[in-house]
Amino acid sequence: MKTKFLFVTGGVISGIGKGITASSLGRLLISRGFSVFPIKVDPYLNEDAGTMNPIQHGEVFVTDDGAETDLDLGHYERMLSIHLDKRSNFTSGSVFRAVLDKERRGDFLGKTIQFVPHITDEIQERLLDVAKTEEPDFLLVEIGGTVGADIEIQPFAEAIRQLALKVGRENCVFIHVVKMDYVFPSDEDKTKPLQNSVRSFLGLGLSPDILVVRAKRPIGEENIKKISLFCSIPKSRIIEAVDTKSIYEIPLALEKNGFAKEVLRSLHINHGRQGKADLALWDERVRAYETAERIVTVALLGKYHAQSDSYISVREALYHAAAFHKAKLHIHSVDSESPHLLQELRNVDAILVPGGYGKRGIEGMIRGIQFARENKVPYFGICLGLQTAVVEFSRNVLNLKKANSIEFDEKTSHPVITILSGQKGITNAGGTQRLGAYRAILQPGTLIKKIYGRSSIFERHRHRFEVNPKYHTRFKRGGLIFGGLSPDKRLVEFIELPKDAHPFFVGTQAHPEFKSSFLYPHPLFSAFVKAALERKKSSGVLN
Repeated sequence: MKTKFLFVTGGVISGIGKGITASSLGRLLISRGFSVFPIKVDPYLNEDAGTMNPIQHGEVFVTDDGAETDLDLGHYERMLSIHLDKRSNFTSGSVFRAVLDKERRGDFLGKTIQFVPHITDEIQERLLDVAKTEEPDFLLVEIGGTVGADIEIQPFAEAIRQLALKVGRENCVFIHVVKMDYVFPSDEDKTKPLQNSVRSFLGLGLSPDILVVRAKRPIGEENIKKISLFCSIPKSRIIEAVDTKSIYEIPLALEKNGFAKEVLRSLHINHGRQGKADLALWDERVRAYETAERIVTVALLGKYHAQSDSYISVREALYHAAAFHKAKLHIHSVDSESPHLLQELRNVDAILVPGGYGKRGIEGMIRGIQFARENKVPYFGICLGLQTAVVEFSRNVLNLKKANSIEFDEKTSHPVITILSGQKGITNAGGTQRLGAYRAILQPGTLIKKIYGRSSIFERHRHRFEVNPKYHTRFKRGGLIFGGLSPDKRLVEFIELPKDAHPFFVGTQAHPEFKSSFLYPHPLFSAFVKAALERKKSSGVLN
């Protein structure tokens, strides 16, 4: 088989940075001319991430083909500048469902269904199918969960153990991500927890080839010797991963510490097709951000701020745009239920309302949008941010005081946001929204068309509600511009205000944040940050 298999696991604690480690490795391999196909395997029993609360699990990342996936796929796309699909994420729930469906059809000819071989075979088949179909140089597989702590991880550990036997151990690299522990209050560093994690890994029949050690400071030669001795891993394959200011510095740091070199060496691959990593543009973008003197402050007006990963793609897309414009980014998280909301918005350069669900905090978003519109503060509304902007315009410009979305008020006298006709009567929550990439036709002479530079574009969606077609004519007469429509002109994809009424007031029903990457910022975010910088330069902040 052409494809080499790279398995990334984690130990000691969850949230250790496996996704960033995997995506950084992918970037280092791509920079050497190799092809990489990343897959994130999640041991939880949900069939996908679509029904999870963002405060508990972080955002749901959506692919072009409409898969609702783990947020780590966002890291992969942003780091690798590639577009993934539903094959790049699967869960225990989807595996169990597939096996039980086969059992119901009689595919197993009356056999007793067991974790081994039926569940483990299903896991292996999914990985092998991608390897055979896509034939990447590397299949980069991140196993979610924590080795030794999560019972759900065991079938996946057994599956990759068996897979290594099938494809040949010489074609596989096991990368285990652990953390250095620090004793409070002395702050003394300890290696025992990571040693125990490696022992748990060995207890599953797996032997790590490379250990990536997360740490808040350099771990030191003595600790490296100790880890090498007790974990039976050569010192050169213990890769130090010290905290950085930005996740985009991590590929550079891991390259310096020989991460990709050791991965290739363990596979007896001496060098990449280009001889060495070409990270010039990446390094240039990182340095430009670090040395930037301008600062742009964006208010992120939402209601899921209790979990920093709830809006991670939006935050990263803003960072990409700021780095492109050589400006430092400051995101001011504003709770839409805050009693001091308007006061918090007075010293920002721009306001962004991201996606979300439910009526909680909606009135605060509408007040914030009114503030942005009336004070000519650059505004960018995404999904819910478009819908709340339409409600605000209806109430305060068209004087439809009771206007609302039927999501928030089913009995509103002016349902300016309504449910899709195809969504009526649906009771299941998972996988039933308008999901994935949809085409929009951009209208001549609009700001949206100027930003994209094209007449037809595709953006990813995740929603149920739309601008009510019954109010389209009234909106246009009132001065709201539909910058983009669905091909049949029934659905509003983009809104904007005239240039003489507002310097930058844009909303989209889509989620453009999902298609932004570090090297290629999304044009909407780039234009938004540029408008914020121009406002800051020309008029300063509000007093």
